[in-house]
Amino acid sequence: MEIIERRESQVRSYCRSFPTVFTRAAGSFLYDGDGREYIDFFAGAGALSYGHNNPELKERLLQYIGGGGITHSLDMATEAKCQFLDALERIILRPRDLDYRVMFPGPTGTNAVEAALKLARKVTGRTGVVSFTNGFHGMTLGSLAVTGNAQKRGGAGIPLTNTVRMPFDGYFGEDVDTIEYMATLLGDSSSGVTAPAAFIVETVQAEGGVNPASWPWLERLQALAREYGALLIVDDIQVGCGRTGPFFSFEPAGLRPDIVCLSKSLSGFGLPLAVTLIRPDIDIWQPGEHNGTFRGNNHAFVTAAAALEHFWCDSPLSQSTAAKAAIMSSRLDILATARGAEVRGRGLIQGLVFDDASLAARISRHAFARGLVIETAGPRDEVLKLLPPLTMNVDTMTTGLDLIEDSIGAALDETARSRASRHNGAKNAHERHAHWSNGNGALGVSP
Repeated sequence: MEIIERRESQVRSYCRSFPTVFTRAAGSFLYDGDGREYIDFFAGAGALSYGHNNPELKERLLQYIGGGGITHSLDMATEAKCQFLDALERIILRPRDLDYRVMFPGPTGTNAVEAALKLARKVTGRTGVVSFTNGFHGMTLGSLAVTGNAQKRGGAGIPLTNTVRMPFDGYFGEDVDTIEYMATLLGDSSSGVTAPAAFIVETVQAEGGVNPASWPWLERLQALAREYGALLIVDDIQVGCGRTGPFFSFEPAGLRPDIVCLSKSLSGFGLPLAVTLIRPDIDIWQPGEHNGTFRGNNHAFVTAAAALEHFWCDSPLSQSTAAKAAIMSSRLDILATARGAEVRGRGLIQGLVFDDASLAARISRHAFARGLVIETAGPRDEVLKLLPPLTMNVDTMTTGLDLIEDSIGAALDETARSRASRHNGAKNAHERHAHWSNGNGALGVSP
């Protein structure tokens, strides 16, 4: 770690939360230089839904590299790209009756969002975009403008404009209909809110606190977008590719988004790959109008195609995700009831929310000491966020949940000791003050 401390920028974060040097990984486990094993409930922030070094994907990649396959190709046609597009069309799009053009905007999720926002403005001729409270869409300026987190927005150093923030489902509590709120503003010519180019939404706000939108809310949001001639952009970067069960998180709501952003687990192997899926009639780009050097990551095309072939030609992964999600929810409900917390989430992205905002980070720290990697989320890091690989077996998941339970107890004990120490310190200070005030010592300064 010494070289990290000496040379890496202060901006680093995860290596502070998980202070060890990892050397290898397999499936649902990470290993450090001392040979210690860690259960992974982080999964590369959702980029490793099929676990570390999945053997089928690794073998396909090794064969491709060993055969001298092309690594970098910008947006030139390669066999690897053609095979990925064929698998996406055949395995994912056609069975769901979805017709999208596939844009390769660059290697990461924020590239997919930037392309979506730019295209929405180009198509509609409007500049404004409606985004939502607690939403997170990336760290480049356009994506950051539609992100809610104040700390992340503050890093931009300039005003972030051309977006209107609206309340997400449940933001004001169960009794406030936020779709009706938006409809009222858009329908009032004196509200100051004009029809936007697009609405951009996550079906489950991951970084924002594991906040799921209800299916009726999402359906009504789509209808609202259609009514005002705005595009619906679904950011499925963290909760797509099966994280909530189906391949696209919006499938149970019956949505037909105009644009879909995918990244993270799309490559299946942790390799950078992002796509922006576009309704064909709005694919009005001119050649080269949006481009980038690393749009053609052929290694990622290879593993992405292999992942689709291996995991998505039938439904067992979705079914097993639902079964494990039910086990996780049941266990978290028991913990939440016992510890005064709240459970949020859908599928295998779930969170425990604590009133004491400092508790989740302390639980994460205690969990790491016990051999579990787990992160926090939410505007105050008040949510302990469970994000295991979809392929994690039930026994390992149960062990991880046991470690969470132990870590909650340790964090609460730590809190109790800290409060007792402060109380005793205050009591002793009061007694010392009383001792000196009773004439047993001098107060003030000698003349």
